[in-house]
Amino acid sequence: MEEKDLEKLTATKLREIAKQYEGITGVHAMKKEELIRAIREARGEPQKEVKKVTGETIYTLKKQIKMLKAEKKAAQEKKDKKLVATLRKKIKRFRRLTRKLAKAKSQ
Repeated sequence: MEEKDLEKLTATKLREIAKQYEGITGVHAMKKEELIRAIREARGEPQKEVKKVTGETIYTLKKQIKMLKAEKKAAQEKKDKKLVATLRKKIKRFRRLTRKLAKAKSQ
């Protein structure tokens, strides 16, 4: 079974697979991520590297987004299209980063 196949399985099916390996103990107390990691270790497969995101926090990014939105509103009133476009792109980038941080935090 491949890595993607393991991630698609439910926790109960992963527990059944984990029971087949002798080195894995405490299967019923494990969560899905722990089960996948334990099965990979038992098989001798390399662990999946998780990318570390910069030291930014969601809170600081949202503060920056709020400030950029205020700047964008002022630029719209001045009818500065170039500045509005760049600010819109920055806001979009920061929103993506907040989602990425939230996803990394949940894993």
